[in-house]
Amino acid sequence: MSAQPLDTRTVTALVGDATAAPSMHNAQPWKFRFLAADRTFQVRADPERAMPHADPTTRALHIGCGAALFNLRVAAAHAGWEPATRLLPDPADPELLATVDLTGPVRPETELAPLYPAISRRHTSRRPFSDEDIPRAVQDALCGAALREGARLLFPSEWHVESVLDLVQDAEGRDASDPGRLEDLVHWTRIGADAVAASSDGIPDYAFGPRKRDGRAPVRDFAGRRPVSNREVATFESKPHLALLGTTGDWPEDWLKAGQAMERVLLEATLDGLATSLTSHALEWRELRWAVRDPQSAMGFVQMVLRLGYGEPGPVTPRRPVDDVLDIEP
Repeated sequence: MSAQPLDTRTVTALVGDATAAPSMHNAQPWKFRFLAADRTFQVRADPERAMPHADPTTRALHIGCGAALFNLRVAAAHAGWEPATRLLPDPADPELLATVDLTGPVRPETELAPLYPAISRRHTSRRPFSDEDIPRAVQDALCGAALREGARLLFPSEWHVESVLDLVQDAEGRDASDPGRLEDLVHWTRIGADAVAASSDGIPDYAFGPRKRDGRAPVRDFAGRRPVSNREVATFESKPHLALLGTTGDWPEDWLKAGQAMERVLLEATLDGLATSLTSHALEWRELRWAVRDPQSAMGFVQMVLRLGYGEPGPVTPRRPVDDVLDIEP
């Protein structure tokens, strides 16, 4: 296919696709700059959208920006351009997380464009999933997707799933008694019609999902003790299907790789007909995070816990206008 011209309309559309990525509490902690003369995108961190209590190391911020970077790569390939990516290219500019050079027509072996339809279809679902097993072939394909981005995906054994669920429950108890964590959560949630209508970020109450009557699914209750009108109550799956996404190292470059791998897995899962959600709950506490890891695996550091299954997809959540996150330089 011929590459689309890199005019303002195309560049804006590419960044719009990038911003469809998930991020912690839907904070959307990214900025983009397009250097037209060089045909280069810069993916930058937005430190004003960091969470000092829940994410003091900015690990989650980097993962979210990595997911947006992957979407940008997919969108560029779909538009006919080969995206050449460099992570952390300038040590003197730590907010510059990555560059994407559009080097020429996309190569057939890049194999990113087929994922493009899933960008607009992928939405976090906090609703119950069925107990139907995920076929081994699908699991293997998702593991392969993570490997292609320099990370690992592991479907833990039943005993390990129970251990992870216990750690999530522990994290929930710790969060409830930590004023700083509650402050972050309240800041990034929108309850009530007026708050939802006025917001272009955060998690709106219609995306909280139902309150849990029963079940073991690790779904964070973003309402807490705050009332949400007309909210359902539901029974969730008793044996949720979890997957651990991890990396060998635990530095900003590893977090960016994890974000790209996470988004590749989520897009592949969406095309496979799976509903998806994410939980970093136990990973947000240093003393719990290490225990999430399977000691029998080669995974060094768990970066995200994915919940996968067959069920209703999540709703569309708000996104900031592209004009707010994109600068174009001649």
